Amino acid sequence: MRRLLDKDWATILGGFFFLFCVSFSNADIDGSRLDAIAADMQSRVDEERLSGAVLMIAQDGELQMSETFGHQNVEDQVPMAMDTIFRIFSMTKPITGTALMILHDEGKFQFSDPVSKYIPELANVQVFTESDADGNMLTEAANHEMTVQELMTHTGGIMYVPPLSNGPVAQAMIAAGIMRPDISLADQIDSLGELPLGYQPGSQWEYSYSVDVQGYLVEVLSGQTFDVFLEQRIFEPLGMVDTGFFVPAAKAHRFARQYNQAAAGGLTRTDTGQFLSKPKFFSGGGGLTSTAGDYMKFAQMHLNKGELDGARILSEDAIAIMRSNLLPDGIDNIANIYPGNVFGVDFAVVSDSDAFNGAPEGTHWWWGIAGSWFWVDPVQNIVFVGMIQNDNIFYSIQTHSAMRGLLYK
Repeated sequence: MRRLLDKDWATILGGFFFLFCVSFSNADIDGSRLDAIAADMQSRVDEERLSGAVLMIAQDGELQMSETFGHQNVEDQVPMAMDTIFRIFSMTKPITGTALMILHDEGKFQFSDPVSKYIPELANVQVFTESDADGNMLTEAANHEMTVQELMTHTGGIMYVPPLSNGPVAQAMIAAGIMRPDISLADQIDSLGELPLGYQPGSQWEYSYSVDVQGYLVEVLSGQTFDVFLEQRIFEPLGMVDTGFFVPAAKAHRFARQYNQAAAGGLTRTDTGQFLSKPKFFSGGGGLTSTAGDYMKFAQMHLNKGELDGARILSEDAIAIMRSNLLPDGIDNIANIYPGNVFGVDFAVVSDSDAFNGAPEGTHWWWGIAGSWFWVDPVQNIVFVGMIQNDNIFYSIQTHSAMRGLLYK
C-alpha cells in the first residue's frame, strides 16, 4: 500500500490568481486547436447527437475559450447560455474529496485511520465471497479494516448500485435504499453497515458509493451537514453562486434539459424533475448542479495549488496528495475505459500520456454520467470544463477523447 505521511510532502511554490475574462485573451493555445474544438462540438450539435454544450478553456489563469453551442431546451428552442445550470453528477466527487482534505489540513484524520474510527457503523463489516444455492450471500472476515485512504480511492470494498456495479451486493444496496434521494445520508450509512463489502479492502479498484460515505465523514468530522459545509468552506469563498444540491425555483429557467439519442434520429428528453427541490440525501458522489463558470473557479483553484483570488481552500501539501497516485501496490491502473490512468483523491490521474490522447502525465480529471467533464493540466497550466446533458455514456466518453486529442495531439 502506498501510505501517506503528512510531513513527507515538500512545499511547492505559491499559486497564482485566476482572472476571469469575458472575451478571448491573447491565446497561448494555438488558435487552430481552439477552432477545431469549437467545430467538432458544433458538428455534434448539428448532427443532433448532443442538444448543446458550454465549453471553457483557460491557460495560465486566462480564458482562451468561453463558448456556447446549441440549446439548453430543444423543445422550446432556448439557446444554451454561459449561466446554464447542469446536473454535474460525478463531477461532485472531486468537490467532496476537497471538502475532506480541508479537514485533513485541520488534522481531523489520518489516511491510515480505519474508517470505523469515525463511522462505527462500518466496523467489522464482512466481505462477500459467493451466493449459495438459495441465493443467500456467503461472507468471510475482512483481512483488515477499510482505511480512509482506501475509502478515498475506490479501493475499500464498497460497491455501487446497478448499473455501475452488478451482482448480489449491488442488488442488496438497492433493496436497502442506498442512493434514494428521500433517505438521509445518516440513514443510508446505517443500512450500508449491515451489508457485506464486495471484495477485500485494498485488493482492487471498483468505482463505488465510497464518495457518498466520504460526504458523511465530512459531517461527522465537522459537526455540520454536508450541504452547509460545502457552502461555507468551498462555494462561498470561491464565488460559486450557482452550485448546490438543487436548483431553486428562481433559477429553474436556466436548468438544462437532458437528452438521449433517439433510435429514429434526433433527441429524446429524459430528465424527470429531479434536482428541482431540496433532497434529504446530499450525495457527495453525484448530487450537485453547477455551471461551467462555477466549476472553472473550482478547477482553477486546484491548478493554483489550493488558492483562488486570495481565498485559500487547501494547503499546497493537500493539493499534492490529491494529484498523486494513491492506489494500493499491485493495482497499476483503473478501469479499462480509462487507459493510462491511476487514481488520487477523487481524481483520475494520467500516468501514460500516449494512452490518453496526449494529455500530459499528472493531468487530473473526472466526469459525470450525463457527460459533463473537466481536467486540470498542471504541465501546460490548462483547465478545461465541458458541460453537456447526454444519456449515451459511450458517446460522452468518445466526445471527451476527441477534445483531448484536438487540444494535445
